[in-house]
Amino acid sequence: MGYLDGKRILVTGGTGSLGKTLVRRLLTGEMGLPERITVFSRDEAKQNDMRLSYLQRPSATDEVIYENSRSILAFRIGDVRDYASVCRAVCDANVIVHAAALKQVPTCEYFPFEAVQTNILGPQNVVRAIIENDTAVETVVGISTDKACQPVNVMGMTKALQERVFLQANMECPRTRFICVRYGNVIASRGSVVPLFLEQIANGGPVTITDKEMTRFLLSLDHAVDTVFAAIRGANRGETYVPIVAAAQVVEIARAMINGRDIPLLFTGIRPGEKVHEILVSREESQRSVRRDGYYVIGSILPEVQSAALGDVMAEEYSSSEVTLRLTDLQQMLRPFMGEEVEAGVLAA
Repeated sequence: MGYLDGKRILVTGGTGSLGKTLVRRLLTGEMGLPERITVFSRDEAKQNDMRLSYLQRPSATDEVIYENSRSILAFRIGDVRDYASVCRAVCDANVIVHAAALKQVPTCEYFPFEAVQTNILGPQNVVRAIIENDTAVETVVGISTDKACQPVNVMGMTKALQERVFLQANMECPRTRFICVRYGNVIASRGSVVPLFLEQIANGGPVTITDKEMTRFLLSLDHAVDTVFAAIRGANRGETYVPIVAAAQVVEIARAMINGRDIPLLFTGIRPGEKVHEILVSREESQRSVRRDGYYVIGSILPEVQSAALGDVMAEEYSSSEVTLRLTDLQQMLRPFMGEEVEAGVLAA
């Protein structure tokens, strides 16, 4: 029997890059077959596109997903900023994956209070709905980012507070397990450099890079979902799961995608709120972090929520400045994300 067999699952921000991949994986039944999966978001057009995508079965291998989507997938319009709509959705859930967020770093710098309302007040609405109502919510997974670790930008600051809102909720609602996952750049998600570089290369360049020294963690959407599933299976209350992933220089990512063609690079300077290197586990957090089942696990900062003795803690912070991917490695990693363009001749060397 799978962990999510018979569960009612709510995915806030379910039409985003992570949300769509998560829903697809849930529909395979690999974590057990849920009773219902509800996609909660405020964009009716994206919901309609997502609904239609499940009615257009592209191959026989998608039959399980197709049949499950017809019987257990539901859509609900709502905004995490609005307590009433959050409350109605939360009160019917057993497991919540909170992926709704404003995540564009420059946008959050120019509209900081908008980020506060979505990234802090939104999670607080989820917590409030659970505390103030007799819900059957067993687990809440907050989706966070490397930018929440030692944050220097509004997006990171608000996501850091989202983590604290969820993790502190363990004290107020002992019947519900609040946990988080934190990861770096998802390769093919909206706003990541790969789609941007693909478009720039298709137009003949230049490929724009903010800083020559910039590094980033890289993982696939499926690896991000793996992290969510690992946390659901193994996290104790108040813990944050961090995937152990590769890191690369952004300039090398661009060179791997250009692949020797005559396309120039243009260095534009650091954008508002941008870091040169990202950190997934800070030096301070490393003292309460361990390695478990292929992940780093950060224990709660609150002693009242901390689990039993952690064991051997990490020796130092976990930063993208420790580059592990070189040009040939990047070319191999990025090939699956450039398949359509290669077939179309856009990226032919």
